[in-house]
Amino acid sequence: MRTVLFLLSALAVIGSGYWAYHENYQTQDELDRVDALRRDIGQAHERMAMLRAEWAYLNRPDRLRDLADLNFARLGLLPLRPDHFADVDQVAFPPPPNLVDLSEPIDVTSAGAPKP
Repeated sequence: MRTVLFLLSALAVIGSGYWAYHENYQTQDELDRVDALRRDIGQAHERMAMLRAEWAYLNRPDRLRDLADLNFARLGLLPLRPDHFADVDQVAFPPPPNLVDLSEPIDVTSAGAPKP
């Protein structure tokens, strides 16, 4: 009986050791993956900052004005005049969908009960 108990405890120690090493290697692999993801995120942030700076550089008003002047006839642009602008009151906005008519009182006594 003592031999069986000894063998079972030895197998349990070997099994728990194998499990601990296996979990350790999995944890190390996941930590490496997290580091790689953080590195990729940092590189993406750097690329995004560079793209924002490039966008700001390319959209400078003086550069756009020069480009518009160079390509004025080819693009068929019209010069801006004061009558091209309007007040907000003159703009015809579409009505928002599903408006509730607040001029009529709303019946809240039925609380959603079906009408007879």
